[in-house]
Amino acid sequence: MSASVAINGYGRIGRSILRAIHERADTAPLHLVAINEPADPEAVALLTRYDSSHGPFKRAVSHDPSHLIVDDQAIRLLPGQEPAHLPWEALGIDLVLECTGLNADRSAGQAHLDAGSRRILFSQPATPDMDITVIHGFNHEAIRSSHRILSAGSCTTNCLLPLLDILQASFGFRHGTATTLHAAMNDQPVTDTLRSNSLRLTRAALNGMVPVDTALARGITRLKPELEGRIDCTHLRLPTTAVSAMDITVVVEQPTTRAAVEQALTDAASATWRDRLGVCDDPVSSVDFAHDPRSGIVDLTQIRVVDDRVVKLLCWFDNEWGFANRMVDIALQLTQLDQSPRG
Repeated sequence: MSASVAINGYGRIGRSILRAIHERADTAPLHLVAINEPADPEAVALLTRYDSSHGPFKRAVSHDPSHLIVDDQAIRLLPGQEPAHLPWEALGIDLVLECTGLNADRSAGQAHLDAGSRRILFSQPATPDMDITVIHGFNHEAIRSSHRILSAGSCTTNCLLPLLDILQASFGFRHGTATTLHAAMNDQPVTDTLRSNSLRLTRAALNGMVPVDTALARGITRLKPELEGRIDCTHLRLPTTAVSAMDITVVVEQPTTRAAVEQALTDAASATWRDRLGVCDDPVSSVDFAHDPRSGIVDLTQIRVVDDRVVKLLCWFDNEWGFANRMVDIALQLTQLDQSPRG
């Protein structure tokens, strides 16, 4: 059974999702029908064909005034319409992948359902009143066919949660902190500007490192309530354009060793978290993980254990490509759940 899919917002994640659908071998059930994006169709086609982080797209890409054409598939281009005016019912849309990064609450999701889509999946944590927030590998088995408004969390939640889950299960968890070392994003200016609602985000993205606020700890405790008050997070934007890292420090309950931590992570990466978490023992750089589809890759060379209980980790992740692949994973799972006729 196939699903008719629409992408709402064709920015970094939306474009990565389109590429992932075409590059992966398991995505035949996903039929991309429409993209809602206010940009000019020529620009949409150009940024589909070429990408400064991911390189040229190995597909034939063209356009006409109302379609993006990938190989011989014509994808309807909608001009950035508000959800209430979107033709989801006429197009038979089963799933909207909401990638605008704008309003992410239940009413925003309901607007797409009212326009005729069967479901909506937000590419951000959204508000706590989602039917479910899904971190693939952690709670994806809890998805039910009755779920209509879903969130895929964030790239950082998908990176950090597996590590906390593994450490907690293996050694117990007292408390911890994590700092995201994040590649620059498009809410940052190229040069200093006064046009921002955030004073820190008035500064040039590629001239320095910029601390920004993060709700990552709230996202983690939404999924693991027992960690409430025991985990906190900070976020630092770095002057790089692709691939981020997570610097994690956890105090565990049981005495442990570096070898034991490495073994726990390696075992989980080949079992419970396979294809979502990886490990690497090479002397690598961040650039070595560009276009890596996993949510995180633990740098085994950087594991540290202090006084038997303080565990420090470094985990790489392509914040665009890994997260886009988790969105595709969820879309495929929803398609498998839908064995009944549309209605």
